[in-house]
Amino acid sequence: MFYDRPGVAERYGAHRHGGVSSPNFTMEEPALLAELGDVAGLDVLDLGCGDAALGAMLLRQGCTNYMGIDGSQEMVTRAEVTLQDTRGTAAVQNMEELSLPAGSVDLVVSRLALHYLEDLDAVLRACHAALRPGGRLCFSVLHPVITSSDAQPSPGPRGSWTVDDYFFSGARERLWMGDTVTWFHRTVEQYVDGITGAGFNLTALRECAPEPSRFGGDEAELARRRRVPLFLLLSAQAT
Repeated sequence: MFYDRPGVAERYGAHRHGGVSSPNFTMEEPALLAELGDVAGLDVLDLGCGDAALGAMLLRQGCTNYMGIDGSQEMVTRAEVTLQDTRGTAAVQNMEELSLPAGSVDLVVSRLALHYLEDLDAVLRACHAALRPGGRLCFSVLHPVITSSDAQPSPGPRGSWTVDDYFFSGARERLWMGDTVTWFHRTVEQYVDGITGAGFNLTALRECAPEPSRFGGDEAELARRRRVPLFLLLSAQAT
């Protein structure tokens, strides 16, 4: 598991919770929270929960129950610390093996995890089965512009990416967080087809434009983040 490799979880945590320097904080998170809206009274399942920072936020906002799953023992250990003394739980489980009682949750959410899956369609079908009628699925992934990029890390902040083989879906290996990671590239169209093919109605598609209020007046960083889409967010309702 990528996040169980030495040092990866620490580096990722510093990146993800890095404030203005983190696109998770300035781009993906505000788009996700706006799309989720009111979660009071909901039973929530979080796929690839990481350190469960999202779970803590949703519990503070009044969700009834929160359950996070992640394939990384290191991440689940961190999630358990985050969720202590709350109604939230976390467990080690591969998303590909998701199996819950039918109609047991109101909301399935996932932050930047589903691009690690080879068989996304099976997971989307399992999500649909787990949701109550009218329940929602909301997830973010790395934007296909990023998963199709042939660029490798370079010193200093990056301002551009080169897209290559965009219409060839499948595994892509990249150097990231000091190690080699495998992401599964899909086009925007393939993500939408997967959602509708699993029985959902697509309700929103966002590309997570940077939220100016989160940059603390750093106009240079805001301008840099406006150059390239880093995240894709999709929301859907179970039929």
